[in-house]
Amino acid sequence: MKGMPIENHVTQQDAPYASALERYADAGPQSLMVPGHGCAPEAGGEHLAKLFGDRAVQLDVPLMLDGIDLGPGSPLAQALELAAGAWGARRTWFLTNGASQGNRTAAFAVRGLGERVLMQRSSHSSFTDGVLLAGLIPAFVAPNVDHDHGIAHGLTPEVLDEALSTEADAGRAVQSVYVVSPSYFGSTADVAGLARVAHSHGAALIVDGAWGAHFGFHDDLPESPVRLGADLVISSTHKLAGSFTQSAMLHMGDTEFADRLEPLVNRSYTMTASTSASALLMGSLDSARHALMNGKEQIGRSIELSEEFRERLRASEYFTVISDDFGDFPDIVSVDPLRIPIDVSRLGKSGHWVRDRMISEYGVYFEMSTATTIVAVIGALATPDIDRVMAGLEAVAAEALESNGGPSELGAFPELPEAGTLRMLPRAAFFAESIVVTAHQAIGQISADTLAAYPPGIPNLVPGEEITEETVTFLQAVASSPTGYVRGAADPLVATFRVVRDPLTASAN
Repeated sequence: MKGMPIENHVTQQDAPYASALERYADAGPQSLMVPGHGCAPEAGGEHLAKLFGDRAVQLDVPLMLDGIDLGPGSPLAQALELAAGAWGARRTWFLTNGASQGNRTAAFAVRGLGERVLMQRSSHSSFTDGVLLAGLIPAFVAPNVDHDHGIAHGLTPEVLDEALSTEADAGRAVQSVYVVSPSYFGSTADVAGLARVAHSHGAALIVDGAWGAHFGFHDDLPESPVRLGADLVISSTHKLAGSFTQSAMLHMGDTEFADRLEPLVNRSYTMTASTSASALLMGSLDSARHALMNGKEQIGRSIELSEEFRERLRASEYFTVISDDFGDFPDIVSVDPLRIPIDVSRLGKSGHWVRDRMISEYGVYFEMSTATTIVAVIGALATPDIDRVMAGLEAVAAEALESNGGPSELGAFPELPEAGTLRMLPRAAFFAESIVVTAHQAIGQISADTLAAYPPGIPNLVPGEEITEETVTFLQAVASSPTGYVRGAADPLVATFRVVRDPLTASAN
């Protein structure tokens, strides 16, 4: 079969890559190439068709096909251009290894601008991985934290300016900055202000916008961070924007750094991308972009449902909407209406207990929970049954109040400790010979691991940092609480730590 025809003129009303996949499948090809199921639901892909349906098997095509992804004017290239236009980017890359791929790609790319990066302390672990692999030298700036609920928010431009000035005055001028907006709980920072500050210090701004892939597609949503001056934006399209799980995008803004960043991102992308990128995932990205660009009315309906949900929660005696008080935090300039953080502490039960009961008894799945909170996520194109959700919440609330009689499950976590001194590069500490020692023995030594207490999920130790007594006390208090968890710990109770055996030898290597 010869290559499929390419349409030269496409608009946001088209889905060129998704349509090319459909044309290929409809042509009934005889495949003698990968994938092994042959794109044939009745002649090699029966087992997959039984689970996923015939069409998924037919559309799961390999790379390097004329009329699909080969050449500068291919449907894939057209889909990428349309995505860039939709989000306001100079250029966009499709990611089939999730936003984590975008974070690592961004870390590799900004290493080409210089070795120093200033990171919001609540950065995703995949960017920390990228820092480690790229050999970047990190400095950290703490976000605002809601200590009542263990929620990490964002940064103000003033806090970022102070942190960048401190680094520069110490002879450690920073070449790139990494911030998180929106947060897991829907708080959105002043990205335009943060971009101005970063650029005034000669630093590129990376925005982890994983939870805001739908921003900019409706008047009642915050703006796309690319349009606000960010240099690179990691966009986890599958989270709220309607593509398949593990699909995401990396957007590059049309900024003063674009000419330098574009070849760096391109080269870094080849290091993190699969050479067998999933057509299903990329097709879902093209389809999601098309749906967002042409679905303003549907997005509006999702926002209306989210507001209805908020109003019903406000009317309940059992729950409060945490984002109603986001105005108390100076870093928050807007709120994602499609994320609803709910305070359940009046029930005397943890958010984890409430979430588990909603799943087991009512088949309703909330995105996440903390000691005091559950968080609902409504996709930008989704219309969940709010009556069903509220009925389950009211029933669980009644169950909780009836069972109360013993001590409350809720307990306060200690204050977040200050970060220890960075005594080694994270890369050197991670790859150094390490040993596991008791918590008491670890004080004053150098961590070989990244440890983050949940809530609020901010890394309390990264490889290369000195372990302090305050950090040990904090982590153990969280680990021993009914609702606490320390990711990356050598044991569940944080009785031991993995440390660098010989820092002098490791640093020399």
